[in-house]
Amino acid sequence: MTIFPPPDPDPTALWQALARHRAERGWSYDELAARSGLSRRPLIEVEQGRTIGSLGTWHALAYAFGIPLGELLDPLGTGHERPGSER
Repeated sequence: MTIFPPPDPDPTALWQALARHRAERGWSYDELAARSGLSRRPLIEVEQGRTIGSLGTWHALAYAFGIPLGELLDPLGTGHERPGSER
């Protein structure tokens, strides 16, 4: 049995997904901050890729967008099918 390490996560796809979700709703950073209970500056830092943010941050964002946390984080694992897995 061959063991393959998992591929590296893609934080760029995650940040782009955050920007897309915000843009689809037409929300400013201030609006997202108010709806998520987070401060504006950390939201900008996360969306612009300066930091990955904490799990609590992503949980608050998913809540604000009204989507499951897994859906918001899904782009992080794009292309992570296990070798030999059938889809």
